[in-house]
Amino acid sequence: MTILAPARTEHMIHSINPVAKLGASLLLAAVMVLTIDWVSAAVALACEAVLFLFAGLSVRTFLVRTAPIWISAPAAGVTTLLYGQASGTEYVSFGLIHVTDGSISLAVATTLRILAIGLPAVVLFVTVDPTDLADGLGQVVRLPARFVLGGLAGLRLVGLFLDDWRALEAARRARGVADGGLVRRFGGQAFALLVLSVRRGSKLATAMEARGFGAPGERTWARPSPFGGREWALLALGLLIAALAVVVSVMTGNWNFVLG
Repeated sequence: MTILAPARTEHMIHSINPVAKLGASLLLAAVMVLTIDWVSAAVALACEAVLFLFAGLSVRTFLVRTAPIWISAPAAGVTTLLYGQASGTEYVSFGLIHVTDGSISLAVATTLRILAIGLPAVVLFVTVDPTDLADGLGQVVRLPARFVLGGLAGLRLVGLFLDDWRALEAARRARGVADGGLVRRFGGQAFALLVLSVRRGSKLATAMEARGFGAPGERTWARPSPFGGREWALLALGLLIAALAVVVSVMTGNWNFVLG
């Protein structure tokens, strides 16, 4: 069961250029970090919640992928509630803990702001393929090809780190050197993984240089990265949500510019 999204919608979400997804996420994040108020964050989150229905993700996938956001947002809110700036009526006071009208308002704003920034970023990037993102950054944003391809190669190796960690753990247990304390075992295994990663990275860099990845001049790309109407529509949608959040916050008198 998907969140009200047919297969065709899911295909369209996947086919949108990753640069547009990155741009839309940055537009929303840029507005959310300019103010600390619950109104702008609530408006943005409400608009995003409607769009999540058409994201083409199953309920399980949505909840699993966004679980860190759902955990970190309330945690940050509770911390702000207990140790935030004290102002207004004080309800609880114990040592460094002060729960006041100001800390409550700040806690709600912090929680909503984290959700408004994190959830759309996760939802948009669930459908992003690293190779497509590298193609977009190189062809659309015009970032240096050496930087983009190096980052892509490093990202592709992340999955191997998990396999290397399991292999190192099994090898150390077979040799009887993994029976010590947890901290000592973790430190030794992490150092071994670091050495293995440096060696693999050096070999990969040499292989890429030998294949001409670092050659000077303009680079050609095997796959085009089109940027058309759907991409501009997604950017416009992100800008519209950000502008609506600002307008409602200012009109209600809740806008709280962080640099003011």
